[in-house]
Amino acid sequence: MRRALAAAVALALAAGVSVGCGASPEAPPAEPPGDIVEGIDVSLVQLRGDVASRQAQVQIVNGSDESVTIGDVIVVDPRFDGEAGRVVEGRASDVVAGGRVDIRVQLPAVACGASSAGEPTVHLELTVGAHSEVVTLTADDPLGFVGPLHERECRAKRLAAAAALSFNGFEPSSPGEPATLRLRVDPADGGAAGGGAAEEVVIAAVQPTNLLSFDADTADGVYPLDLVVRGSGEAVDVDLPLVPSRCDPHAVQEDKRGTIFDVRVIVDDEPGEIELFVGDALRGRILTWVAHWCGFGSG
Repeated sequence: MRRALAAAVALALAAGVSVGCGASPEAPPAEPPGDIVEGIDVSLVQLRGDVASRQAQVQIVNGSDESVTIGDVIVVDPRFDGEAGRVVEGRASDVVAGGRVDIRVQLPAVACGASSAGEPTVHLELTVGAHSEVVTLTADDPLGFVGPLHERECRAKRLAAAAALSFNGFEPSSPGEPATLRLRVDPADGGAAGGGAAEEVVIAAVQPTNLLSFDADTADGVYPLDLVVRGSGEAVDVDLPLVPSRCDPHAVQEDKRGTIFDVRVIVDDEPGEIELFVGDALRGRILTWVAHWCGFGSG
């Protein structure tokens, strides 16, 4: 169904007309009742639990007096290199008059040649009674997440020209002692001779999260690194001393961003940040350690 909707949207965009089920190029179908379309508000939001999986939610509010059914959903934004569709394809969502539905979509890679300014457009397969049609609506971005995400991920792509960053190890500790999270910095050419050096970048510092902080050697609340990478040389491992920044049980049980670190970098002489997730395997080990360290994981 998504392929069919995508094809319909492409044809509509090329022809400059709206898309409807059973339409012919010569005679596009009539629009759905104006009060239905005008009563539907669409927003694109990314909540804390969506960040690690690079997903978002299309929030659709039916402010009309009629029940509607939402079939396939396609989000188009010039800041993304492709379309965002339903995470679970083939589903339909019924929305009663005055109701709301949140439809999760998978975000594509960012388009780094595009401006960070723009707005998302959402194509909805909308059914009202016996009338089914694809409608196009401009979506709000009330949390303002798309622009910063675009800038951050394009910065990460430029950083990758010189080095790849990853968390590749974790050593838990006894309560009261710092654990060790290992950050690996791999030059882009892996130290191969004759590969040529990529642009110089600086891995400046790692910021604490809402769940984890650093035991010592911090400056202005961050763990300084000031590691210069020129795209060649050997990989470097940096051990980060971790302690929990809070010990209330729900901080672990409801964790969404506690293992996603903001890393301060300088790329093309411009300072900024990238987000770096520890990965699902290390996340589980870290949360287990926090529970043990804080004393609420032993019954």
